[in-house]
Amino acid sequence: MNISDFSAEQIAGQRLMVGFEGTGLTRELMFLIDTLKVGGIILFTRNIKNPGQIKNLCKSAQDYARSCGQPPLIISIDQEGGQVARLKEPFTQFPGNPAMKSEEDAAGYAETTASELLEVGINMNMAPVMDVAQEGAGSVMSGRIFGSDPYWVSKMGVMVIERFQSRKLMAVAKHFPGIGRTVLDSHLELPAFDAELTEMESFDLIPFEAAIRHNVSGVMLSHILYVKIDSEWPASLSKRIAKELLRDCMGYDGIVMTDDLDMGAIKNHYEIETSIRQILSAGIDMALICHAGSDIEFSFEEILKSIHDSKEIKMDAEKSVSRIMRHKEKYLL
Repeated sequence: MNISDFSAEQIAGQRLMVGFEGTGLTRELMFLIDTLKVGGIILFTRNIKNPGQIKNLCKSAQDYARSCGQPPLIISIDQEGGQVARLKEPFTQFPGNPAMKSEEDAAGYAETTASELLEVGINMNMAPVMDVAQEGAGSVMSGRIFGSDPYWVSKMGVMVIERFQSRKLMAVAKHFPGIGRTVLDSHLELPAFDAELTEMESFDLIPFEAAIRHNVSGVMLSHILYVKIDSEWPASLSKRIAKELLRDCMGYDGIVMTDDLDMGAIKNHYEIETSIRQILSAGIDMALICHAGSDIEFSFEEILKSIHDSKEIKMDAEKSVSRIMRHKEKYLL
């Protein structure tokens, strides 16, 4: 599909990745696809019963999108292993990143996980975690990271990215520019981190630089306030971090997405209108809204309104959708 043929509604909808209720092609999911024209959906345990049901759900959603003249959907999930694994048995259960002791461990996890996800119709995994934490620092991410050495994290993460993507499963490096050295949980509150950018460049950013060099499909922004980089906005809403640092300085041209806007770090501090306007001004490609509710439709309407009202926002939106479509054409068509 050519971006020049997209309606304003399609351009707006492609910039949303959303959660939903139910385990099949419900009226709610149909509305998200045919009316809001969302670019992607994300699955949680509430959407999962067994492999056959997941496969039917994914196929039904893709078939419905096709019947509506929509591009194929990104269908994503968090399947890191260990603490964060939405798919339980009979899917293979891995102990998680801290338990991986070799590149062979990472390759085994990635190959098996890619095969199992693709078999049921999931085409994006919100992994690998590329955060780094200093030993004994009490990191909120201690149970989900590869380790405390940024070069080891880079090596392991790159192995996962390459094995996923060589099999046509999109990988997402998270949580940019790094939350390994924070102790508060952004699911609940808005953490602040006061390291200088130069300090982060020699530690936190190293794995993300490696992920970018190896063409990772997506980068997820964190809900952390990096006060020495942008004292006003958390990374997921920050032009300085998403555009100036990630895009302009580090040269990333894949899909940039927020973490879930329903998390406390954002929900407790910003109205959804404010969040969407910041996302648009920062040139972030996809807003992730993981829970069903009015925020999804409101976000669509706000993006659509901004496209109509601002030539600059419209041009940025077309660039974002071009990036999204480039990955859909590479991995889904």
